[in-house]
Amino acid sequence: MKKELSAKQREELLETLKARFEKNMNRHNGLEWIKVRAKLESNAQKLWSLNEMETTGGEPDVVAHDKKTGEYVFYDCSAESPNGRRSFCYDREALESRKENKPKNNAAGVAAAMGIELLSEEQYQELQILGKFDTKTSSWVKTPDNIRRLGGAIFCDNRYNTIFVYHNGAESYYAARGFRGCLRV
Repeated sequence: MKKELSAKQREELLETLKARFEKNMNRHNGLEWIKVRAKLESNAQKLWSLNEMETTGGEPDVVAHDKKTGEYVFYDCSAESPNGRRSFCYDREALESRKENKPKNNAAGVAAAMGIELLSEEQYQELQILGKFDTKTSSWVKTPDNIRRLGGAIFCDNRYNTIFVYHNGAESYYAARGFRGCLRV
């Protein structure tokens, strides 16, 4: 599969990202769109990944600038877990372990194919400082190896003005559970 956008797709994505950036300045105080755009334009692969985030309903936006690496950090900022990434179990191993009623895919595999990473629990908590996310849905987050080895996986949501971290069997999947991603550019 070609992981590059056409000139038209690239420009449309950059316009969408710019509009979201300008509408949500509270997510990235002190950052300038012109610098973010320059960084994006120099990396076609990362633009492709951002487009994948966008087309699956993630509404990616800049949430930080890593001064050590110079990278801009994008998270999925859709109000609810991205619609195009729901009803997935946690990872390939979980998907293969299901004998029947298999989900359409797995969160970790789709994230890797998109060139992004699942948000960690810490990143999910950081996202919630920027607004209210997942008040009706939930999102798989990067699960520690010790939990995953025992067959579990973790997910988060925001209910009652509180961020909850839960566990489930990694093979489980629900129509209201997806995953949020992170991309460093």
